Formats: sequence, C-alpha cells, structure tokens
Amino acid sequence: MSENIFASFDISSQGMQVQRMRLSSVANNIANANTTKGPDGEPYKREVVIVRAAVNTPFEKELKTQIKLIGTDPLHSSNIGSETITGSNKVLNANIAKDNTPPRLVYDPAHPDADENGYVKMPNINIVTEMVEMISAQRAFEANTNVVEAAKNIARDSLEI
Repeated sequence: MSENIFASFDISSQGMQVQRMRLSSVANNIANANTTKGPDGEPYKREVVIVRAAVNTPFEKELKTQIKLIGTDPLHSSNIGSETITGSNKVLNANIAKDNTPPRLVYDPAHPDADENGYVKMPNINIVTEMVEMISAQRAFEANTNVVEAAKNIARDSLEI
C-alpha cells in the first residue's frame, strides 16, 4: 500500500519536471521571438518539448502493441538534447527539439539583417501559441500538485486509522 502512495508522489514529480521543462522552453521562445541571428547566423528556431513513455515500462509495452509509426517527422527525434526525468517509478522521457519550420519573412528594408530584397528572416515563433503553451503547462503543473496533495492527504488519513 505504501509503495503505491509513494509511486503517486514519484509519478506526479515527473509530470511537474516535464511541465517545468515546457515552461522553460516557452520562456526561451518568447525571449528570442525577435532574434534574427543566432551563433549559426540563422534566426532562432522555436524549442518544443517532446514527451514519451519511458522504455521498458508496462505502459510502453502496451503502447507498442497499439500504435504503429507509419511516417516520420523532424520532431520525432531529438536534435538538441534531453533532460533526465528522475524517479524510481520512471514513466516519462522528455526531450527538447528544435522546430524546423522555415523562418517567417518580414519586409523591413531598414533592418540591419535584411537581405537584398528587404526581407528579414524572423524566428518561427507565434507569441499567441507560446502563451497558450504556457497556460497549458501551468495548468498541468497545478494538476500534478493537486495529485501530490491528494496523495499526502490519503497517507495522513491512513495513519489515523
């Protein structure tokens, strides 16, 4: 019984770590929404967090029998890095990937980064989309804190019996 209660703490903690990653990614995207040249000379590319079930878990084994990948997408594999989601009951893997959507072209001949036709390559970031992502991550984080609170109350109440 106590193992199951502690597992709920662990799983919710992993969920909170993923949502923290999402919030950090959104913050980077908003901060770089007008960055026209990065270290590679290209405009900043939007970061996205890819979350999947951890390998060799009962959940992942069940998914393998249910879902078959027919095509591929640049976001299916990480091209930046990953963050380890810690916990003894690991159920999630999260990676940060770059969105390879082409940059937006904005006509601004006075901009120092404008090409010979007056167009500037701007990052592929939509502030409205980022705000929606931020709200979604914040609500998911709150839901995980509610699960932790409920598990804590169950553990406390079970000690009173």
